[in-house]
Amino acid sequence: MNIFISNLGFHVESSDLKDFFAPYGEVTSSKVIMDRETGRSRGFGFIEMPNDTEGTEAISKLNGTIVEGRAISVNIARPKEKNNIQKYF
Repeated sequence: MNIFISNLGFHVESSDLKDFFAPYGEVTSSKVIMDRETGRSRGFGFIEMPNDTEGTEAISKLNGTIVEGRAISVNIARPKEKNNIQKYF
C-alpha cells in the first residue's frame, strides 16, 4: 500500500516518517519529497507498506496526529496522473 502524508514540518526526514509508521507494521520505503532548487522539504512524503491491513490501520491512527506542531494528513496515495496534453507542431 502506498500512503501519502502531507502537512509535514520542514525538519521531518524520511527516517522520521519510517519511525512514525513502523509501530503499525513493516515499512518497505519512506520518502520525504525535497525541492530541487532549495533542497528543503516540500512538506509531503510517501510510505510504502506491503500489508494493506497494517497500512489501513496506520492511516486511521496517524491521520490528524500532531507532528512538529502540525496536524499531518495521511491517506492512500492516488496513482500519478499521466499528462494527456498532445503537442502540435
